[in-house]
Amino acid sequence: MLRVYFGDKENAIYNTSVYFKHSYEDKWITDDFTKEIVKDIDKSEVISAGNISSPVLGNISPLSLSGGVKALILMKNKPGKIFNASNCGDNCAKWILKMAEKKDFTINLHHIMDFGPGEFEIRILNHRKLIVHNMKEFLDAGVKYL
Repeated sequence: MLRVYFGDKENAIYNTSVYFKHSYEDKWITDDFTKEIVKDIDKSEVISAGNISSPVLGNISPLSLSGGVKALILMKNKPGKIFNASNCGDNCAKWILKMAEKKDFTINLHHIMDFGPGEFEIRILNHRKLIVHNMKEFLDAGVKYL
């Protein structure tokens, strides 16, 4: 289940790009999940651990991926850490929900992320007993804490 904490959270990692730069591993880049999100979000193709083909930038290193892709890669590969998902655009929301189907993890938000029109389960950590199931409930919960 996805857990969300709205607002400042102690021990949350806010600058995901810097954290990524100093902690990512080559095997993360060639993972099938990473290849899918790079293709979907950055419209690029992972060629190898150190080479990504971007239609806009040409050949780039993983350090040049978008902030959202870096944050998603960290969320998947650094269990137990809380990352600032406000570094992600709404195009990352479906991937966050997809990861939450397989494992429990927590993100930090400083805005209302659009998780789309479908049903989902997100626990709001600001109010421990609150689980929301759609965007209306998520919005109602989020505005209380932002």
